[in-house]
Amino acid sequence: MLDAVLKAFQIPDIRRKLLFTLGILVVFRAIATIPVPGVNRAELRDYIEGNQLLGMLNLFSGSGLTNFSIVALGVYPYITASIIMQLMTPVIPRLNELSNEGQQGRNVINKYTHYLTIPLAFLQGYGQALLFSRTSVGGVPLLENFGLFDRDTWLSSLALLLTMTAGTILLVWLGELITEYGIGNGISIIIFGGIIASLPRAIGGLLTGGSLSENLIGTLFFILLGLGTIVAIVFVNEGQRRIPVHYAKRIRGGKQYGGNTTFIPLKVNSAGMIPLIFAVSIMVMPGLIANFLASSNRDWVRDLGGDLQRIFSPNNLLYQIVYFLLVVLFTYFYTMVIFYQQKIPENLQRQGAFVPGVRPGKATADYLQRVIQRITLVGALFLGGVAILPYIASEITGIQNLLISATSILIVVGVAVDTMRQLEAQLVMRNYEGFIS
Repeated sequence: MLDAVLKAFQIPDIRRKLLFTLGILVVFRAIATIPVPGVNRAELRDYIEGNQLLGMLNLFSGSGLTNFSIVALGVYPYITASIIMQLMTPVIPRLNELSNEGQQGRNVINKYTHYLTIPLAFLQGYGQALLFSRTSVGGVPLLENFGLFDRDTWLSSLALLLTMTAGTILLVWLGELITEYGIGNGISIIIFGGIIASLPRAIGGLLTGGSLSENLIGTLFFILLGLGTIVAIVFVNEGQRRIPVHYAKRIRGGKQYGGNTTFIPLKVNSAGMIPLIFAVSIMVMPGLIANFLASSNRDWVRDLGGDLQRIFSPNNLLYQIVYFLLVVLFTYFYTMVIFYQQKIPENLQRQGAFVPGVRPGKATADYLQRVIQRITLVGALFLGGVAILPYIASEITGIQNLLISATSILIVVGVAVDTMRQLEAQLVMRNYEGFIS
């Protein structure tokens, strides 16, 4: 593997892509340290670290929320817009037609996703800024001088919201630059960079919180559970069911074509980390609304917000059950969306290929769909288990300050494996031995 890394840096275009990706990550981390005016950074960091819902939003912002930086919203509004477009595509005929027009249609849908990201980022920025302005630590609000409908502060508040919205669009643009000119999926790598940057602080929290024995146990359990989760993620993500495909013999111009046998690799987890991100995006919203209501000046609204906070707390069993079910549901949904977009049965029939023992056309589509539904069950249950792994770990060990996020591990491992596979493809095209082969 070390030899493959050295060969990758020796090839000019691959070296350029790697350095470009690293350069964009450096720019992203530099931008994430620029705070907006009027924020109490130390108090805000402690408040976010004590709130698991805001901690998840901090994950999508690449740790920009802890500073309430100009990119504090991260790519979360873009992810939300992508979810809405994914759900609306089968429902709206025009979007469904665009999805069937190949790359050109997907580019138009992607443009609509960018348009939808702007109002979502503005609304989310307003909600977060209003929440922090109403939250006080030691009698001092986390965000001072914010009021969009106040005559004295509306201009500065509007400038703050426009800056945060522009920060989200900037991150999306940087991610797309990585996708086009670098290595890997840009949006995922932006999240990946934020997780890696926050990892030393998370481990430091394990070493400094609680008694000495609890620190050692927590750190050891963090390492063992992390390694075990990484192995399980790689094992499941690489698992596949190979469907044999035979190509019929054809004679053209006195030459024989076809007659060979290959296979269709149906992965156990075709959806990757997308279902987890979708489920987290939905589960975060009720908690944010509850935090907003809990900061109200009216007693009944504040009591309602407190009740919602208890219901939608990540430490609640009901929250974990709903989270698990959402991950399983989104895994099936996203896998079937990918399957229908690939149009495997139609392509096989067009190329004169067939699955042995199965009639071409609808029978092949039904057969492949049954196989995918069965193997996806394993992947869906696994992803659901990974999603609630921190809750299970805290219940077993009794260590409440065990700062481990299985979602973060899945994202890190998924992005790393995907990036390695892209480098593998680049090396194999140039007749080099890859990372994995």
